[in-house]
Parts: sequence; C-alpha cells; structure tokens
Amino acid sequence: MRSASGNGFDSSDSFAVSGAAERTARLHDIPPSITPSHGDDSHLLSRIASPADVKALAPNELAELCREIRTTLLAYGHQHGGHIGSNLGMVEATVALHRVFDSPRDRIVFDVSHQSYVHKMLTGRAAAYLDPDRFSEVTGFTNPDESKHDQFVLGHTGTSISLACGLAKTRDMEGPNSGIGNVIAVIGDGSLSSGVAFEGLNNAAEQGGNLIIVFNDNEMSIAGDFGGMYGPLARLRASGGTAQPNLFNAFGLDYRYVEAGNDVSALVAAFEEVRDIDHPVVVHIHTLKGAGYDGEETHADRQTASTLPVSLDSPTGVHPTDNVNHSEPWHSDHCNLSDHEPHEGQCEASHWQNPDAAIGKPDDPRKHYGKMAMAALEPRFAAEPGLVVISPATPGSNGITHEFRERAGAHYVDTGITESHAVAYAAGIARAGGTPVVATTASFFQRAYDQFFQEMSLNRSRVTVLDFLGGLSGSDNTHSGAYDVTMFSNIPGVTMLVPTSARDYLADLAWATAPAGSADAPAGPAVIRVPGEAILAAERDATLLPVTGGQIADRPQSASLPASASSASGGISAATVRGTVSVTAQHAGARHMLDWRVNQTGSQVAIIGLGNAYPLAEQTAAALSDDYGITATVIDPRQCTSLDSDVLESLRDGHQQVITLEDGQLEGGWGEKVTAYYANHHVSDGSRNPHVLNFGAAKEFTDRVPLGELNERYGLTVEQVTEAITRCF
Repeated sequence: MRSASGNGFDSSDSFAVSGAAERTARLHDIPPSITPSHGDDSHLLSRIASPADVKALAPNELAELCREIRTTLLAYGHQHGGHIGSNLGMVEATVALHRVFDSPRDRIVFDVSHQSYVHKMLTGRAAAYLDPDRFSEVTGFTNPDESKHDQFVLGHTGTSISLACGLAKTRDMEGPNSGIGNVIAVIGDGSLSSGVAFEGLNNAAEQGGNLIIVFNDNEMSIAGDFGGMYGPLARLRASGGTAQPNLFNAFGLDYRYVEAGNDVSALVAAFEEVRDIDHPVVVHIHTLKGAGYDGEETHADRQTASTLPVSLDSPTGVHPTDNVNHSEPWHSDHCNLSDHEPHEGQCEASHWQNPDAAIGKPDDPRKHYGKMAMAALEPRFAAEPGLVVISPATPGSNGITHEFRERAGAHYVDTGITESHAVAYAAGIARAGGTPVVATTASFFQRAYDQFFQEMSLNRSRVTVLDFLGGLSGSDNTHSGAYDVTMFSNIPGVTMLVPTSARDYLADLAWATAPAGSADAPAGPAVIRVPGEAILAAERDATLLPVTGGQIADRPQSASLPASASSASGGISAATVRGTVSVTAQHAGARHMLDWRVNQTGSQVAIIGLGNAYPLAEQTAAALSDDYGITATVIDPRQCTSLDSDVLESLRDGHQQVITLEDGQLEGGWGEKVTAYYANHHVSDGSRNPHVLNFGAAKEFTDRVPLGELNERYGLTVEQVTEAITRCF
C-alpha cells in the first residue's frame, strides 16, 4: 500500500515490510491460479525463474511473454498501484535485455529504477506482481538485498551512467578476473535532464571501453520534457537517428537509433549488435510510455473493476494511439493530473498510478498544501512580474496542478530534473529583484546541497523553498524526508519555518515571499517545511489537538520578556511570551516570525513539539492532565533555525522537565540544540536547570516501514512520551 504521505515522482512504492530474506526465498513459488493465464498453467511468465528461462524461449514466444507481462502490470496497477506507465513502455526492452545479455555477469543499471518491475519479474520475482498476497515482497526500485541481478539501491535520478562508468572502470582495470562482462546503463529522456547524467556521458566518452547506454526516449518526464536538448532529440526521432546536432555524438560517443522501441525482435537485434562492443555506445530507443493503457476500461468502469488481470486482444498488448509527437506535451496533454485515468503516450497521470482502492479519497498533504500555496501565490502574479514558481520536474505530486500551470504561464517554470540548477536559477532571479519559490520533495533537495550553501545562502538570496514530504513517512529508503531539518536548519543564513496549521503555513509563505524592498521582508532565504499527515489530520479532526482544538488566538507581540515570567501557579504566562503571528505576516517582522508560541501555560513539564510532532505535544499534555493531574506547558516553536532564549529562560521557573518532540533525525537535529542550550547556560541554582528529554528518529535508513511503526520505534507516541516523563519524577 502507499504511505499516508503519498508519493509522486521517483517516489516510493510503499509496501508493508517483512523479513527480506524470507520474502526473497519465496519469490519463485508462483501459484498457477493467479498467473495472467487462460485457465491453465502453461503460460510463460509463470515459468520464468531467471534470465536463463528468457533465453530458452523460442523467438516466436517473446511477444507472448511481453503480452503476459503487460497484462500483469495492468492488473497490478489496479490492485496495488505504482510506477506502471514507465514499466509498460519498457516491457519489450527489458525482455530483450535479458534475452541478449547475461545478468548478473553483464551488469544492468536502471536509472531511477522505477521502471525495473519487468526486470524483477524476469529475475525470479514474478510472484510479487502476480499474487496480491505477495505484493509487499519487493520494493518499487532495484535493491541488491533482493537479488544479485540488482546492482544498486536507486530511487533518485541521473546517476546510472556514472555508476556504469565505475563498474566498467573496475572491470577494465582487473581484466578477466573481475567477473564483469558488458555494462549497461538504462536511462530515460526525463532523467537525461539531470546534470549528473551529462557528467556521466562526458566521463564515458573519455574512459572508453565496453559501455552500453540504452537511452529510453518516451517523450515524457514526470510532466512534459523541458529543456533545449529536447528539440534536437525530437529531430533525431523524426530523422531515424540521422539529424544533427546529435548530442551523443557531440560527446564523442557512438550512436544507434531504434524507432521500434516496443518491438521485441527489433530490440533483440539491436542489443545483439552492440553486445561485447569495445567502446561506449548509445542505443537510442523510441518507446511509448504507458503502452497498453488504451486497452483499459474507462474511469467509471474502474470504480467497480475486477481484480483479475486485464485481457488484451493485441498480440503484444500495445494499442495504436494518437497521443504522440506533441510539440508541447505539457499543453497538449489534458489528462489533468488524475492518478486514476492514465493513458498511453504523453500522459502525466501515468507516472504514478494509484490503486482502485484510493479512488475518491481526499488529497494527501503534499497535494493539499501544494494547491493551497499556489492558490495564495496566483492572485499576486498580475502585480508582481518577478514572482516565479519553479518546479524541478515534479509538479503534480506537490499540488502544482495542470490548470495552475496553464494559468500561471511565465510565472511557472519546470526546469526538468535539475534541483541544483533550480536553486541556482532561483538565486539569480532573486539577485535581479524577483521573488522565486522553489518547490519539490525533501529528499530531492539533497541533490542541491551545495547550491543551498553557496548560491543561495552565502549570497543571501531571497529564495523561498517549499520543502515537501519532510519528516518521517512510510516511504522507501531513497525517499525519506527524515533528514531535512538536519540539512536545512544548519545552513548559515537560512531561516527554516515549520508551520503547524494552514493559517501559519500561508502566513509563513506570505512573509517569505514579501516583495523585495518590503520593510518586513526576510533578509535572506527561507525554507518552509510543508505540513505533513499529522498536521493535515488534525486540521480535519480538531479532537487530535485536545489542548487548543486548533483554535490559536492571535496575541499581541511584546517588545521584551521579563527575566522571570512565572505565574502564580509556577508556570509561565502565555500573555507575556512572544510567539504568535498574524495571517498578514508581511507586517510581523523577521524578529517575531522566529518567536516561539506558547499555546498552554503550565508547570512541572514543558513540551515543545516541532512541526508534524506538534499534535503529539498536545495529546501528551492531555494525557498528563487526565492521568496525573499535571498541566504541562505546550509550545509550538514554529521554526527550527534558532532558539527562543527568552522562552527557554522562562521555563527555568516551575519546570523540572523540558521535552522536545521532532519527526526527523534526532542526532544533529533540532531537539539536541535545546539540550545543549541548558547545558551551556547552566546556572548555580540547581533547581533552575530543567532536565531535557529529546524524542526523534534514529540515524538510519528505513525502507517502507509504516509511519505508525516508526513512531513506535522512536518513542513518538503518547504512551511512550508520557511514561518517560513520569518515570523521571
């Protein structure tokens, strides 16, 4: 199943986790009753346990194998969801790769690897796509822990050529004893927009030796393809691979073109021609993304669709379609971001298919808050020509809808899969006096870390970053956002805001994007962590915020805080603590945007809940009140850039414990800074040095572990936090 957070481009297929070794050991056991068959066990896919079985097929059986695989993918998409469109386009190419090459001696590296489902079927894991009870047995990306046929854990983009260069280098240095034969990188036209892919091409040409780059050109990225190289690629397709300029030739690489990218026989012939080649070569194959979708039932039919595999009349499962060769795929594709109506060709909806069970469910937090941000920015376009929304290729996943992009026109830029460029580009816009907003997923922003430091922060560029899917989630190990606070909040000059409501989120956005020259505008870049599932759930159900009910009244800002702000009951007075921002945050000023907000005044215990962990703070406070008669102070810090020393000093009076809660990596994170504050500002009166307990995630990669299970693992539950608090008294 998908994680509660919901995922888009190169997002995880979120499956429940179980013992990896046990799962892999059972993959060859394929019950005939659930194969894409006509009622018997004679069908090809059920007999494929390794690439050797593909090689053993008669040539006239390859098309039937492709048809069965395509049928299986379509059924799997209905029941489980996933990156179905990219896999449908790669059926024939993957069958041909395993027909010609000898994996794992011949090393196949799939870029992003979201198109590796077919590869997994052909390398002993078909049962994980055929049997609904076993859908959780494999990840949505390649993973060496699953199979020796998977070279790397890959879920991000652009690195396959570089990785292949490294494999080939070692092979060439060690000679025949390396155990490595042909090295093949499989990369799509969308991934080729990533700068590291060009770095790999540059290195491949210089390095020489056997290296085969299969360039899968389906004329689509997640949304449309954007960039100057796509015109020359279109001319290469139109000319049968003969047009100039040829960007691959420009690097000094050999080049072959295969128009019939969904013809398994043509692909087998092409791959046989380059097998064991002694120099780098690009094999450019023209495929159809989502090949087979046009044979499916309509959206209305899907509401009651059977879970049985779809039966296709076409020999290969590929149907004729007119949805190809659009000059402007973004404007020409009118599927409008629906995850339930994918179709062949240039279809944004076919990037990620939600299962039928998800039809009609409300938006996940990314889409919900993304749409909210775009709705707030759009009315400003007419009066602010420099206001530009920048998406590095993942708009729909983050609520930047097709309709918004159409209306925004030049105020919206898709840079392709280019996070590093997108951030530097935004810094250039800011330097010229514009107002750039860069929006993508937390784990993708890791690719732009240097640009955040140099072009953005060192230059004090007024860039606003919308950080989606930050914090804990049930995603795969390549898409975890658990490290975003550690990354962003420790960059000098960056202000990282962590809103806990839609109101604060919009206020933060208004402040961060205040036009250049505004009196209260921030002096440098601002990162806004887009609220996650816990915040959205609390906004939809106020009982999840038992202390405030989600009703936070604006309070006047005070110019200073008394040295001792204790109330008669020994707690701090909310009236004397700065910390609330009005919706018209443009007028609040940078100082007050960083003030913490005290939402309940109490004593003995102060609970500070950062971002998505804030609802847990209120729920824990309610449990302490109900079960132990303790009225805890509850604080929403609203940002993780700096500490509000006035509030922390005030907590010395009447508070024995300070609790920090964060849904991100604890080590190097935010909560430890509170601990360090009291350790470094120790006072002689021991009773005025609160004991600090930090709750957050361990420094580890997690793979498809449900969010609830992660919270249990890290002690981020009401019961565990309450038990830790009371144990200390």
